[in-house]
Amino acid sequence: MRAGSHNRQLADAAVKLAPSDVTLTVFDGLGDVPFYNEDIDTDADLPEAAARLRTAAERANAFLLVTPEYNGTMPAVLKNAIDWLSRPYQAGAMTDKPVAVVGTALGQYGGVWAHDEARKAAKIAGGSVLDAVTLDIPGSLNRFADNHPYTDIEVAERLTKVIDMLRAAA
Repeated sequence: MRAGSHNRQLADAAVKLAPSDVTLTVFDGLGDVPFYNEDIDTDADLPEAAARLRTAAERANAFLLVTPEYNGTMPAVLKNAIDWLSRPYQAGAMTDKPVAVVGTALGQYGGVWAHDEARKAAKIAGGSVLDAVTLDIPGSLNRFADNHPYTDIEVAERLTKVIDMLRAAA
């Protein structure tokens, strides 16, 4: 959501690196999705932003979640999106679809705690989480100060492998 986000840059790099037979789409609008509330999760009251999220997710064959780490966990906006996609129970838009989690963070571990939490939430939401598919990039502030993740050869190679593994699972 943040302008200049290194994780948004990483998501954009994934779009550019995807092979021609793979369409990766970055979902814009997570900040517009209200916090999950079962009272408004009805046909009559479903917020438009939540409906757009679900429609996009239902069309997807797999999910590549790209997340930073805030205070040792994933941002609330990602958890909220997973909550919306987990409903209806056992039939949500993530159910049985492959999910990989990647990201970058300022710290020395690259957001690994947030990525673990995102995998856990996606698994509980019904996703088929690829636990072995990881990409945790530490030191984002310095590493991407003068370059984009797309131009970082190591990141591009590792991200391409993640995309290939996610495609194979889908």
